[in-house]
Amino acid sequence: MDINFPYADIIDLPHHQSEGRKHMSLYDRAAQFSPFAALTGYDEIIAETGRLTDEMLDLPEDVKEELDRKFSLLAAMTEEGYTPEVTVTYFVPDKLKAGGCYESYTGEVKRIDSTFRTIIFYDREHDTSGKVIDVGSIVAAESEYFDENI
Repeated sequence: MDINFPYADIIDLPHHQSEGRKHMSLYDRAAQFSPFAALTGYDEIIAETGRLTDEMLDLPEDVKEELDRKFSLLAAMTEEGYTPEVTVTYFVPDKLKAGGCYESYTGEVKRIDSTFRTIIFYDREHDTSGKVIDVGSIVAAESEYFDENI
């Protein structure tokens, strides 16, 4: 080796190992220099801000009247012991921001609660009351019974 090499006296010495501390793995050493999120939760906030919601439709009077007739028919049928199958489209308000989304549900109607203005569906799996939907949030209701009677 060249004598003028500045580290010639220490180049062949063994690497120092601390007796008081455990040797750090290469993975842990590399982790010290990995990037970190300076603004924790920032990505989630951006994603939530960009998430779109729908506004609740204000139904025309003729549509409201037709829905009222359908609900009256359903109430009469359930009072007589029938369990008609109905598909309703209703508005679900968003829990985090203004607006919401429209969802559809199909099920057998157990009863119409005129006091609380809700439709209560059967939960056949547990033989109990199932989904409860507010009548005021419903924008459409479809059933084979409506075609025959309305």
